[in-house]
Amino acid sequence: MSGYEKLFQQMLEQSHKMAKSFNPALESFQVHGFDKLMPTMPKDFMEMMWGNTFNPEGLDAKTRLLVVLAGLTVLGAQADAQFKLTVRHALEAGASEREIAEVIYQMSMLGGIPAMSRALELAQSVFDEKTGEEDGG
Repeated sequence: MSGYEKLFQQMLEQSHKMAKSFNPALESFQVHGFDKLMPTMPKDFMEMMWGNTFNPEGLDAKTRLLVVLAGLTVLGAQADAQFKLTVRHALEAGASEREIAEVIYQMSMLGGIPAMSRALELAQSVFDEKTGEEDGG
């Protein structure tokens, strides 16, 4: 097994352990606003979990989250709660609204205009929530 294969295997095992630590019943549970039930993790925690702690020469948490947004967009941005939660985490990890929008726009080439439009709507709703919080609302 190569070093990369070992790293990949470790990452898979860690993600399975993390998933088991959350409530397994939530895996198929859907409710409007579910994304608000999960707190936004602090940037330092995300770097520890998904950033360079386990793979020092690898992607940082911001880049990993932008990649996740790209994948969710290509799939049609069908999972509202997961998409919005990922946008919030990407913002917390240091991504700008412009970077998030750019990733979504780029995915129109792979997922199509409807997928891009839906993803932009979801991202904009998170941006609007963030602006409302900053304004004290």
